[in-house]
Amino acid sequence: MSTATAELDRLTQRWERFRTGRNSSLASDHGWLTLTSFQWLPASPAPLAEIPGLWSFEGTTASLTATATDHLTLVESGEPVVGTITAALDDEQSIMWVSSDSVVVELGMRANRYMIRTRDSASPVLTNFSAVPVFSYNPNLVVTGTFERWDTPRRTVIATANPLVPGVAELVGEVSFELNGTQYRLAAEEGGLGSLVLTFHDASNEISTSHWRKVELTRPRPDGSVVIDFNRTINYPSAFTDYGTCPAPVTGNTLPVSIEAGERDPRK
Repeated sequence: MSTATAELDRLTQRWERFRTGRNSSLASDHGWLTLTSFQWLPASPAPLAEIPGLWSFEGTTASLTATATDHLTLVESGEPVVGTITAALDDEQSIMWVSSDSVVVELGMRANRYMIRTRDSASPVLTNFSAVPVFSYNPNLVVTGTFERWDTPRRTVIATANPLVPGVAELVGEVSFELNGTQYRLAAEEGGLGSLVLTFHDASNEISTSHWRKVELTRPRPDGSVVIDFNRTINYPSAFTDYGTCPAPVTGNTLPVSIEAGERDPRK
């Protein structure tokens, strides 16, 4: 076996382990594949679809009123919900609040409005899931770029997968790289442990891939260099469900070429 072939095998095996972890993460009991509704809380106590109880909000507080026959329990403690309980969240916060049989209710604040999302572990999207469809590993779509950090982060208003929910991206700099002889620049957000996240459009969107995707880069090296492995491009939850509020790319984060690497559109 040649050195080049051995290296390709090594990289492919690493990518396959990444894919296994990604599929396992998505298949969790009340993860992103289990969303079955997105509903705004009303101002006056009223029932909502797919979950018992009377739901409402007043000012910055969400309320739920239930009886013993509703069989609702608190997710955190398992205690039954009898009477009225309340919660107060900041914008963009979410909690797994109550459950009923296979359904967990996520309470969240989006665009300064209270919403719930029901997460049902019996959802067909989850029960029929085996793996996200992907393109074959392509070593030519692993490129080295340069990260230029700005003096101060820049906050910009963005769209999300839900037209009623505006979003905000906090950008920390730009990643420049060359692909097939052309130079590109994408604005980056900061991820966990100093990583960088690129959310982008490309020419494959709505054809072989979902509306937009993201790729996470490792922490930049001291010289600012970063490795962009487009094989690790993944879908946002809104590619799998109509109930996501996932952030869209900022203006300018569009590649005019097809990046046929990483995850495909799971609905096609």
